[in-house]
Amino acid sequence: MTADRLDLARRTRRAITAVALALLPAMLVAPPATASTDDATCQPDAETACVAGMVLNEDNDQVGGVDLTVTGEGFTADLVTTDERPVAVAVPDVGRYVVAIDASTLPDDQPLPEGAETEIEVVAQTGATARAAFRVGAGVEAPAAPSETAEDGETAGAGTTGGDDGVGAAPEGDASLVDVNWGQVWQQMGSGLRFGLLLALASIGLNLVFGTTGLSNFAHGEQFALGAALGFITINQMGMPLWLGGIVTIAVCGLSGYAQDAGIWRPLRKRNVPVMQLMIVSIGLSITLQYVIQLLIGGGSERILSSNPRPLTIAGVTLSAASWISMVVALVCVLGIAWFLTRTRIGRATRAVSDNPALASATGIDPDKIIRIVWVMATGFAALAGLMWGASFGSFNWQLGVQLLLLMFAAVTLGGLGTALGAFVGSLLIGQVVELSNLFIPSDLRYASALVILILVLLFRPQGILGRRERIG
Repeated sequence: MTADRLDLARRTRRAITAVALALLPAMLVAPPATASTDDATCQPDAETACVAGMVLNEDNDQVGGVDLTVTGEGFTADLVTTDERPVAVAVPDVGRYVVAIDASTLPDDQPLPEGAETEIEVVAQTGATARAAFRVGAGVEAPAAPSETAEDGETAGAGTTGGDDGVGAAPEGDASLVDVNWGQVWQQMGSGLRFGLLLALASIGLNLVFGTTGLSNFAHGEQFALGAALGFITINQMGMPLWLGGIVTIAVCGLSGYAQDAGIWRPLRKRNVPVMQLMIVSIGLSITLQYVIQLLIGGGSERILSSNPRPLTIAGVTLSAASWISMVVALVCVLGIAWFLTRTRIGRATRAVSDNPALASATGIDPDKIIRIVWVMATGFAALAGLMWGASFGSFNWQLGVQLLLLMFAAVTLGGLGTALGAFVGSLLIGQVVELSNLFIPSDLRYASALVILILVLLFRPQGILGRRERIG
């Protein structure tokens, strides 16, 4: 018992040290002041809608020094284009806006083509940038018709057709397109904390399953996506209150975990099926669940909360109110899991089964019962994480689980396979790395940074930050 306490204290000290190192940049950066409205830059997120304008010549180079005006929904803003990137402004409400060009400010050698419109209507949506592009130059023809939407979820106006160099929309929330400043770093760290806490709530269940069964469950990401999908059905489509829809979602997903263990995993364990074959079964289950989720919600993006997110600024970090609430709920749940594992009889039995199932069985513990409880907990918390993810980030689709499964594995490997506390620490670090890397690399590549971390951990510390080195032979 004394050795266990010393080992737990050592792991706790390591966890505190790792979290302190992850948050060290935040301690060195003072909360930034609010950006000036004259900056004419905007980063779309769960609570912000942006409208951008650009002027392109016949070579697809941007033309600077041209006056644009954004009007709509009782809002007006004046912009001046640059020759480096589109200029954007945050609009107060979603809806239709008109971007108008002052043709008198165009260079003499870059006139508007004959018949070209001087106004473009765009649709602003939260989490996206509506872009209007004006084509100028003697060799440019007037566009035939405005396009309604652009790729990557961004709305566009005339001239923003796909396939033209220099016109492609930037990825949503791509901070790498903006000059790095301390305010942007602070904001990204706040987003990283949100990312990490929600990822931790899902990753802890994945790590508990691995610790008690030795199985790396590739279907765990789909349990995460299933939580978001059921949240959409109960809250958005059936009109349940958020709290009631959350309870129903967690209950259904918890029952799915019970059914999976009773119908699949326990019979396979009784037949002593090797772990490799169990992993292949989990991959097949993952594919099945993906298409079940697609059948439930369709192939497009959906929103759990139909209302527009309400922004809330705390300590210089602006996130939606749903995001802050989700972060608090995730932190309380993680602390509750820690208390459960260290202070309750079932929690201590779970740790015993994780350490040595045969010895735990010899002392009167029923490993199958403990594993059943772990499966229910893992799927329930994954569902809660998915529900809060969909509410915090605005929208989701049926592929959400596949997109985040790699990050979950990276988090549990970094923190230490089989340790719940390790999953928490690893998730916080992964969240910071993913969001801060967006300052330097395109948004589409930011999840690749987690793969780099996964490879480095396996090369230099395979047991993870809080894992124990195992003797072989």
